[in-house]
Amino acid sequence: LADQPESPSKTQIHDPDATTDAAASVKQPTGQSALPSKSSTTPAPDPLLTPGRPGFLESITQSRNDNAFTRLPSSTSKDTNVGSIFDHGINQLSDSSSDSSSASSSTSSSSFVDSPHSLTDYPQLPPAHHLHVYATKHNTHITLTNPVRDPIISVSCGTIGFRKAARGTYDAAYQLGAYVMGRIQQQGLLAKIQHLELVLRDFGPGREAVSKILLGSEGRNLRGRVVRVRDCTRLKFGGTRSKKPRRLG
Repeated sequence: LADQPESPSKTQIHDPDATTDAAASVKQPTGQSALPSKSSTTPAPDPLLTPGRPGFLESITQSRNDNAFTRLPSSTSKDTNVGSIFDHGINQLSDSSSDSSSASSSTSSSSFVDSPHSLTDYPQLPPAHHLHVYATKHNTHITLTNPVRDPIISVSCGTIGFRKAARGTYDAAYQLGAYVMGRIQQQGLLAKIQHLELVLRDFGPGREAVSKILLGSEGRNLRGRVVRVRDCTRLKFGGTRSKKPRRLG
């Protein structure tokens, strides 16, 4: 009798909270989850709306699709199938794109018609003669051609008496430019040359010399007829190997 536990007295008050805590502390069998406590008021998180959980991207896509078709006809009922909703959304998108394209085309056409400068505003210039200046570091070549590119005058520094290294100097190119201007006047070409295009090539001393001739007193008759100046210097992209640079001394 001494080893048996004492039975609770009839006057002991039963505590329901203590019974609940004792039942919750009992270890649950494997494979079964514990029942949620009645005192917890926080709802369980939705696995579809939690980043990193399976189905998160599908839920976002579904919400976007739901928002895309909010503008439904008034006669649409709850039992409308998904295909009709999809067709309605596609029709809305096509209508809006067609309206925007028509508006942009009308704007562009009106701006082209109403533009202050159209193709008919600029007069068409007659074909021009060409004055080619090929200025290398060793010589200067000047060629005057007609509008169909047939040569009329073609001279170089050797034509006026310069030899060897003297042909590559600035003075030789200057005298060559003055000689060409004199020949143009002597042959009566000023009446035929209504427009002139100056074509420059390479960067020898003759390039600047001929420019000075046209801007000086020798070129006063041709200076006002120049309608275009072009630089036709050839550029090499890769190409063959260049010559070995010359080294003196």
